[in-house]
Amino acid sequence: MTQHSLLDTNSPLSAEQAKRLNEALEGLDSHQLTWLSGYLTGLSAQQENTAGASTRSTADTQATEIVVLYGSQTGNAESVAELASDRAKARGFNVRLLDMADTGKKTFKVPLNLMVVVSTQGDGDPPDTAESFHELMHTRKAPKLDDQTRFSVLALGDSSYEHFCQTGRDFDARLEALGAQRIHERVDCDTDFDEDAERWIESVLDRYAELYDTQAAASAGPTTVVDTTPQANHSKKHPFHAEVLESIELNGRGSDKETRHIELSLEGSGLRFEPGDAIGVVPQNDPAYVDELLDTLRLDGNADLGEGRLLRDALLHEFEVTTLTRPFLEHWAEVSDAAELRRLMDQESRDELRNWVEGRHIIDVIEHFPVKEIDAHTFTQALRKLPPRLYSIASSYEAAPDEVHLTVGVVRYESHGRSRGGVATTYLADRVQPGDTVPIYVDRNKNFKLPHDDDTPIIMVGPGTGIAPFRAFLQEREERDAKGRNWLFFGDRRFRSDFLYQAEMLQWRKQGLLTHLDVAFSRDQQEKVYVQHRIREHAAEVFHWLQEGAHFYVCGDGERMAKDVHDALLDVIRTEGNYDEDGAREYLRELQQAKRYQRDVY
Repeated sequence: MTQHSLLDTNSPLSAEQAKRLNEALEGLDSHQLTWLSGYLTGLSAQQENTAGASTRSTADTQATEIVVLYGSQTGNAESVAELASDRAKARGFNVRLLDMADTGKKTFKVPLNLMVVVSTQGDGDPPDTAESFHELMHTRKAPKLDDQTRFSVLALGDSSYEHFCQTGRDFDARLEALGAQRIHERVDCDTDFDEDAERWIESVLDRYAELYDTQAAASAGPTTVVDTTPQANHSKKHPFHAEVLESIELNGRGSDKETRHIELSLEGSGLRFEPGDAIGVVPQNDPAYVDELLDTLRLDGNADLGEGRLLRDALLHEFEVTTLTRPFLEHWAEVSDAAELRRLMDQESRDELRNWVEGRHIIDVIEHFPVKEIDAHTFTQALRKLPPRLYSIASSYEAAPDEVHLTVGVVRYESHGRSRGGVATTYLADRVQPGDTVPIYVDRNKNFKLPHDDDTPIIMVGPGTGIAPFRAFLQEREERDAKGRNWLFFGDRRFRSDFLYQAEMLQWRKQGLLTHLDVAFSRDQQEKVYVQHRIREHAAEVFHWLQEGAHFYVCGDGERMAKDVHDALLDVIRTEGNYDEDGAREYLRELQQAKRYQRDVY
C-alpha cells in the first residue's frame, strides 16, 4: 500500500506533529487504519459535544444568574443585599454580589438579572460608593440595554426628607429608560426597612423563579440565614441593655452647646466592634411630650391597640411621634379634611409645604388642623416606627473591650413658640442616668475603616461631634503601636469651651501620635474660620500626604461642612497637583474607589 506523507499535504498540523503522526502510522495495515479513522472521528464528535455542552452550560448559568447590586453609605443597603444574595443562593440561583463602587459598564452583559439595593444619602444624594456609577448611568456612556436585562430596585431612605429614596428612584427610571425590563415594581423603604426588604426579596425571587421555571428555586421558599458571630444574639431587633457608666458634659462654662461623653458597659454582651462602626441607640420618646399629645387628641393612654399594646406605651417606645413625614401629612389631610393642608400637599405647593413644616412636629400639625374626634387606631395608622439613632463609636475595642464610648451633641431649640429637643439626645442627656440601661446594638460601617497597613498615613477632618470616630482611630493606632502618621483637623465655636477631648488630643500631639493637630474655632475672631480654611492653608502638605498614599476621612455635618471640605480638597488637588477641574475630580474619584477618601456624614 502506498502511504502519503502528511508533510506533503495542506495539513493543519505543524511539521513536528505531522512527523510524529507519520512515524505512528508507519507499518499499520488497512484494517488498523480503518479502525483508527473511526476512533478519531468519534473522538472529534465527543469534543464537539463537550464544547456544545459547555456553551449551553454557560448560557444556562447566565440565564439563572442573579446580580445583586448595592450602593450603601452606612451599611444598611449592603446588609439587605447580602441577605438577598443568601436567599437567592438558597433557592438554587447562581449569584454575584457587587458593590456599585466596583461596577462599570462591563457589568451589563446580557442576559442579566438584577436586584438593585441602594440607599439615599441626605436629601437626595447617592451614597459616596455609588456616586461614580450613578454618574455613569446618567451619561451618554451608559450601557445600551434591552429586555434581556431584567431588574427590580429596593430603595432605602428617610421619609422626613423631601427627596425620599431619590437615588433608588433615579436608578429605577434610568434602567427602564436604557431599555431594561422591570420585573417587579420598585419598593421604597423608610428607616424601618426590615419587613419591606424581606417581602421585596421574596417577591423578586419568586418572579425570577417563574421566569426560568426553576423548580428548585420556586419550591425552596424563604430561608433563614443564621448569624454565628458572637454578637448574633444582640441586634436591632434584639438590642443589648447596656448599663450607663458615665455621662460627662464636655463643653466648658459659657458654651452655648451641650455635648455629652457617654460610656456604656458591654460586659457579658459578646459585642465586638471596630473603629468606624456605630452604636444604634433604641430611644424612648419624651413622656411629657407624649402626654401633651394624648391631651391634645383627647385620647386615653390606656386605649388598647391589640396584642396587649396600650396606646401610651406604644407612643413612648414604638412610634415616631415628632418628625413629620409625607405619609403622616397625607393621612392627616384626609382625617382632618383641612382644605389648607390638602392644598399644601399638592405638587404645586411643594416649596410652600417645605417652608411650613420647617421646625414643626406632629403635635403642631394636630393643633393647627384639629379634628373633633379620633380613635387610637386611626391616629397611629400613619405613624412610622421609632427608628434607632446611630452614633459613631468614640473608643477602641482594643483599648477598652468591655466598654463603648459615644460623643452626643444634645439638640435643644425653640421653634414656633415651643421648646424642642432631639428624641435620642435628650433621652440620653436628661432621662438616662449612670446605673440605668440603654438598649443598643452595633451597626457596622464597612465604608469607614482604618487602612489595613498600620504604616499608612491618615488625615482626619472631624469638627464638633465629628471627632468621635477619630478618637477611636487614635486609640486603636496607639494600642497597635502603628507607625503611620496621623493628622487631625478639628473645629468648633470657641477654644475655651468647645475644644472636645482637648487634654487627650494635646497629650497625643505631645507624644507624637498626632503628627499634626490643626484647629479652627469660628467664634474666637471677627472673621469666622472653619476646618476647610485650615485645609487650604496647608494645601501643599495635604497634597504631599495624599501623594504618599494617605487616607482622607471626614466625619460630621453632611449639609454644609462635608461639602465645604470636599470643595477645599478639590482646590488642594487642582492647585498643588496642577490639575484642571475635570482632572481634580477624577483624582478624587480614584481616591474614593481606592477607599482612600471615606466619609461618615449625617
